[in-house]
Amino acid sequence: MKRHFLAAMTILLAGAFGLAGAQTFPDKPVRIVVPYAPGGGTDNLVRVIAPTVGAALGQQLIIENRPGGASLIGTELVAKAAPDGYTLLATDLAFLVNPGLFKAKMPFDTLKSFSGVTMLATAPVILVVHPSVRANNLAELLALARARPGSLDYASGGYGASTHLAGELMKLAAKVFIVHIPYKGTGPAMADLLAGQVHMQFAGISSARSHVEAGKLRAIAVTGKQRNPAMPRVPTFEESGLSGVDADTYWGLYSPVGVPPAVLATLNKAFVAAVRSPAHAERLAGLGFIPIGNPVQEHTQQMRAMIARWTDVIQKAGIKTE
Repeated sequence: MKRHFLAAMTILLAGAFGLAGAQTFPDKPVRIVVPYAPGGGTDNLVRVIAPTVGAALGQQLIIENRPGGASLIGTELVAKAAPDGYTLLATDLAFLVNPGLFKAKMPFDTLKSFSGVTMLATAPVILVVHPSVRANNLAELLALARARPGSLDYASGGYGASTHLAGELMKLAAKVFIVHIPYKGTGPAMADLLAGQVHMQFAGISSARSHVEAGKLRAIAVTGKQRNPAMPRVPTFEESGLSGVDADTYWGLYSPVGVPPAVLATLNKAFVAAVRSPAHAERLAGLGFIPIGNPVQEHTQQMRAMIARWTDVIQKAGIKTE
């Protein structure tokens, strides 16, 4: 009897301390790890909403770029962080793809190491080429690739990113051979594309739009079922005659597993309000982002479902790292 009483008291006290901690959260800055170099879609999205989130939480958001290892370096850092809500991961589709792409090479178990905070946004991936490439549309680009197999290359933000998957799915659907060159983020890849070091790149609209409008790059096609309002003149792959390039990207916010539910709720409320804020609507739309902002439990379930889906896609399509 006494043992049961002590166990019950332990549970009650733990809950009380957890509640007290949640009520004071946050009492110091919150770190957001972005596993890519600056200048990519993840970095752009987080920096747009960070001031609003910080104001809602009453604390500064510290954005820390930790690129490398196909986004695994920064992701592992968060996986091993204390589950107190002060270290979070903002990342893209690679987070959901890597478990199926790298399998046994993963330094952590994504499903056992992370909880979803909220899915921030989605957007299509755009294919852009350097002006030196003699192709004005997808048909001309694929004809060029077929005429000279292996002579063209495409840059991506890294293995597992939607910018990698879109390229591999295009190659499979069109039956062409184009060399993949992965970078530690969209920003460094874009710099090399602008310099003419690579022929083309799959990127987020937020990273490519200004260069297309300045005439430094040529837009070929976007993923998705319909054109994106940020660049309405750019056709989809399906409109251009190629189906199967289904690699829209998603940006999610994740925490180490074990963060108290009340803390997750506080974070979710602040980030959802920021990404859905009318004050950011025009800016986010101009960058190609389509805000989501869903509940914690829904996002955690979504995370698990999308990992299963992409693992299946990767296996069936035979997509591998070089």
